[in-house]
Amino acid sequence: MAEPQSFPNLITVNADPKSQAPVQFHLHNGRISVVLGVLEGKLVNLYTGAPVPAAGDFGYLVDDRFRVQSSTVEEGASRYAEHERFAYPEFGRGDYRHPAIEVGQPNGSHVTDLRYVGHTITGGKPALPGMPSTHAADDEAATLSIELRDELIGLTVTLQYTIFRDEPVIARSAVIRNDGDQQLTLERAASLSLDLPDSDYTMTEFTGAWAREREPHTQPLHPGIQQIESLRGASGPYFSPNAIFARPATTEDAGEAFGLAFVYSGNFDLHAEVDTYGATRLQLGINPLGFQWALGPGDEFATPEALLGYTGNGLNALSQSFHRIVLDHLQRPQWARRERPVLINNWEATYFDFTEDKLLELAGLAKKAGIELFVLDDGWFGARTSDRAGLGDWVANPDRLPEGIAGIARKINALGMDFGLWFEPEMTNKDSDLYRAHPDWIIATPGRGQSVYRNQYVLNFANPAVVDNIYGQMHAILSTANVAYIKWDMNRFISEAFDATRGAEHQGEIMHRYILGVYALYERLFAAFPDLIIEGCASGGSRFDYGILAYSPQAWTSDDTDAIERLSIQYGTSYFFPVATMGAHVSITPNHQTGRSESLATRANVAMFGTFGYEMDLTSVPESDLDEIAKQVAFFKEHASLLHNGDLYRLRAPYGHRQAAWMSVSADRAHAIVGDYVILGVPNRPKSRLLMRGLDETASYRVISSDGKFDATRTGGELMHIGIDDTDLGPDFASRVYLVDRV
Repeated sequence: MAEPQSFPNLITVNADPKSQAPVQFHLHNGRISVVLGVLEGKLVNLYTGAPVPAAGDFGYLVDDRFRVQSSTVEEGASRYAEHERFAYPEFGRGDYRHPAIEVGQPNGSHVTDLRYVGHTITGGKPALPGMPSTHAADDEAATLSIELRDELIGLTVTLQYTIFRDEPVIARSAVIRNDGDQQLTLERAASLSLDLPDSDYTMTEFTGAWAREREPHTQPLHPGIQQIESLRGASGPYFSPNAIFARPATTEDAGEAFGLAFVYSGNFDLHAEVDTYGATRLQLGINPLGFQWALGPGDEFATPEALLGYTGNGLNALSQSFHRIVLDHLQRPQWARRERPVLINNWEATYFDFTEDKLLELAGLAKKAGIELFVLDDGWFGARTSDRAGLGDWVANPDRLPEGIAGIARKINALGMDFGLWFEPEMTNKDSDLYRAHPDWIIATPGRGQSVYRNQYVLNFANPAVVDNIYGQMHAILSTANVAYIKWDMNRFISEAFDATRGAEHQGEIMHRYILGVYALYERLFAAFPDLIIEGCASGGSRFDYGILAYSPQAWTSDDTDAIERLSIQYGTSYFFPVATMGAHVSITPNHQTGRSESLATRANVAMFGTFGYEMDLTSVPESDLDEIAKQVAFFKEHASLLHNGDLYRLRAPYGHRQAAWMSVSADRAHAIVGDYVILGVPNRPKSRLLMRGLDETASYRVISSDGKFDATRTGGELMHIGIDDTDLGPDFASRVYLVDRV
């Protein structure tokens, strides 16, 4: 082979010395390697995993073993399609596994034959127009774009692979274009497809429901398909669009694993397919069920972005890589790694029953405690005194707010606080001026009954006129009132999906067009108000995904604010999402979701491992609690950067156990903060030692507990391998925070 060519030291191309045609592409950064090959025109994945030398020839990894009843890729070939590790597998040419792409053609065929025609390599990371995606400067990443074409029907697919300089993560997407003269129908378009040579992995998926989101469930891969998906029009709390495929012996601190994450907020399909020869195909993309996209001549379709991460050092390392990708390459630079204000939200304090005087009294007490942002939740607009009316009418209710949003914002600002506001832009009630004027704007199938939840209906954001109207209403408020923050809610999923603005051939497009409309509204708001914070909130954690986090620096992790329940929710969320993205509040006790009572200290000790805030009626708590809240706020502000920007280590899982623990460590390993929690106390408890992670083995650290019961100096090696004795931590729902500082 010819001498390899590199750009910029992240992608190596090995060419055939006779033709100078590329034979192998190697993406490498010392943390991960991806090797692609061009074999008789077809693009295959030769290797993905731990870093290997950049200049190697990996042709020996081609699988050309004979297997009975397997078809060759074409006449006279010695390779078998059913066992080839295709980079973007197709339907109907001897590969009987699920394809990454399927295209309907005028003659009824779905067979395609995509072959390599060219490639480009560029520095940095290109954006995906109209969709969220990661970003990187020219010296932070390199992108390989490989063009494949089916000459018979004029179909062109450009696969994009971006490798980041400092992380073991690859971004994948595809652009599919009809360069022919016939109408085509795209019926499946995965963002990522990866064939692995064996199936010795476990699959960890993150499942749940409202108020119990993202609990990890792990099982070994087995022959057949293991799948998680959403058909709700949103990523949803039931199955999160992320999964981990780990070697069975992998732990938090050692072993190999791949992580898959989708930068998308709509319907998804994530599955592992194991064939009867033990090979595994991983795929992630838009859910093909109910999806069709009309591709006329000259039309193109871009898939959302998917991320593939690798670790050889355990699940904590994998999570930390994804956390850094979110903070440094996904979030909007205006708020990435920037501390957000500590907030108070009035929802659990008042629900719909409030007056302006009540809000100002609550805000005044919050200000005394050092809280920086007051958020007015549901009930401020239209005829909204319950969940039966008002959605879609984004005009202040004068009976509750006599001087409108501008007036309440001005009064909150006069207290020395920022002001935030709740919206649910994608919904309407039938009892609203918007619906009465535009009944055809809701998503509904002609002639069919309409499902309803919470007395509300989903607006058709696939219709630009709807997005224009909602943007106009929101802009009118934001341009006349000093609103620093929006809580963007979304409380029901899509049913009876139909786009009244388009014909029959386009009805398979509505779910994707809908979420593109949501993204378009985000883009327009940020173009007009670039410093605005928007917190994603979808009935709690119903749309907690990388797509939303590209716009929102934080998302409401769950409507369940019970601290003990939040241990499980935030622990599971942390596998892919950094602490800085998890909206977490101290709420009232007994808790409104569980009826459980925990100390104010424990509620804060859990919530501070998130974007910290309060959701309680400060007018009804004793003076001693207000004093404690002020101390909690001051403590959080002092350590917010460490909590939000440090490397998170999961120490004790709360699932099926009586304890939980986690810690955040600064990049220079000089400082750490540890949360240690008792879920249920144990009578006659055995000795318990908490082992820390991520410290400097030889350095000395002073460790001080928040309750004053522990103060000692130990080496990092002692803290990580011997640990600290926390047998005395306490009864049910007790907690303690340790500050760890190098001396």
